[in-house]
Amino acid sequence: MKTRLMACAAGLALGVSIGASGSLAADLKFAPGEGPYDWDSYNNWAESAPDLKGQTVTIAGPWLQPEDGYFRNVLAYFSEATGAEVIYTGSDSFEQQIVIDAEAGAAPNIAVFPQPGLASDMASRGLLKPLPEGMGNWVADNYGAGDSWVNLGTYKDADGNDQLFGFFYNVNVKSLVWYVPENFEDAGYEVPESMEDLKALTEQIVADGETPWCIGLGSGAATGWPATDWVEDMMLRTQPADVYDQWVTNEIPFDDERVVAAIEEFGWFARDDDKVAGGADAVASTDFRDSPKGLFSSPPQCYLHRQASFVPAFFPDGVEFGADVDFFYFPSYAEKDLGNPVLGGGTLMAITEPSDATTEVMKFFQLPLAHEIMMAQTGFLTPHKGVNPEAYLNDTLRGQGEILVNATTFRFDGSDLMPGGVGAGTFWTGMVDYTGGKDAGAVAGEIQNSWDALK
Repeated sequence: MKTRLMACAAGLALGVSIGASGSLAADLKFAPGEGPYDWDSYNNWAESAPDLKGQTVTIAGPWLQPEDGYFRNVLAYFSEATGAEVIYTGSDSFEQQIVIDAEAGAAPNIAVFPQPGLASDMASRGLLKPLPEGMGNWVADNYGAGDSWVNLGTYKDADGNDQLFGFFYNVNVKSLVWYVPENFEDAGYEVPESMEDLKALTEQIVADGETPWCIGLGSGAATGWPATDWVEDMMLRTQPADVYDQWVTNEIPFDDERVVAAIEEFGWFARDDDKVAGGADAVASTDFRDSPKGLFSSPPQCYLHRQASFVPAFFPDGVEFGADVDFFYFPSYAEKDLGNPVLGGGTLMAITEPSDATTEVMKFFQLPLAHEIMMAQTGFLTPHKGVNPEAYLNDTLRGQGEILVNATTFRFDGSDLMPGGVGAGTFWTGMVDYTGGKDAGAVAGEIQNSWDALK
C-alpha cells in the first residue's frame, strides 16, 4: 500500500518499439562522448556486443508516460550497439496482466515488477527464469549494500531452490530527515551524524523553547502507515538485518521484546508533547501531507520531519531544494555498530521468456550508462557504485543516490511484505493506538494476535 502511494497514477497501456537503423544514432537522447556519462565502458561493451539484427526483445512493466519515454531513450543505446529491436509495453494493470500472459505462454521476455512480492510468487510457480550466471556476483560487487540486493532478488524456484531472479533498477529511499537550512543556521544547529546526535539535537531544540519534530499519521483509510516506516527504520538501527527479516516473516513474534523496543524508540520522539508540533495527541490526527508544512512557517512550527523521498510533492509552492529545504540521512546509532542501513523500495527486472538477446539486454543494464541516462531525465535512483553522480537530474536526487551507494544494508518496507491484514491493517491501527498512549507491548501483542488469526 505504501509503495502504491508513491507509485505513478493511471494511464493507458503504451507500446514503444525501438529498432536500429542507419539514422538511429542521431535519435539518441545524449550524444555519445558528451556529458557526464561513462562512455568508455559503453563503448567497450558495444565493441564486443553480438550482432542481433533481426532479433526482438519484449519488455512489459508499470511505467507509463512520461517514464516509458525515458526508458525508451535508454534502450536506444542497446539497439544502436546490437541492431536488436526492443518493444516496451507499459500498463496500469501490469500486475494482473503479467500473470495472465505468463500462464497463457505469452509472456514478454522481461517483466518489470514494482515490488518483489509478485515476482517471488511467479518464480515459485516456475513462471520466471533465473538471471544469467554471474549477475549475483556482479550485483554484490557493484551495488551499494550489494549483498542486500542479491538477497532481495533471490526467490525459491518451482523446486524450492533459491535462485537469483530479480535485478533492481530504480529504487527509492525512505530513511530521510528534512529540514530548513536557514532555520538551522539561525539557531546554530548542525546536521547530526548519528542517532545519538539526533536525539541530542532533539533535546537541545526543546531546551531552546522550540519544537523539534513535525509528525503526521493521517492518511484516510490508511492512517497510521507513516509510523510503521518509523518503526521499520528503528528496527534496522537497533537490530541486525536478519532480525528485521525474521520480524517481517513472523519467525519472531511481533511482540518480541526487540520489536517492542523499536516501537518505543519511535515513541521517544512521537509521544512527548514537547518534541512534536501540536503535542503527542495531534500526531495521529495530522495528515501526513500537511505535517511537513510546519518546517516552512514563520516562526517554524518544527525543525525536523522524517519522511521518504516523495515528500517534496507536499511542500509549499516555490520551495527550492538546497536553499529553502534540505535533507540528511536518518542516522544509525554509533554505539550499536550496525553500519548504515537504508529503508526503501525498488523496481526489479526479471526474465519471463529467455533468449540470447534477452541475456544481452540484462548485461547491458549492468553498464553505468544504462542507469545514467535515466538519472539525467527523471526521479530515478540507483545503488550502482559505478555511475557518475553528476548525471543526476538535480541535487536532491544526487544526495539520495549518495545515501544508496554508501548504504551497508538495504531493506524493503516491512509492512508491505507482511500479510495485508497486518501490514496494511493492524500494524497501522496499532501505531495510532500507541501514539494515543497505549502500551507498546500491549499493542504489539494485539498485532501478533491478528497475525496468528490469519495463519
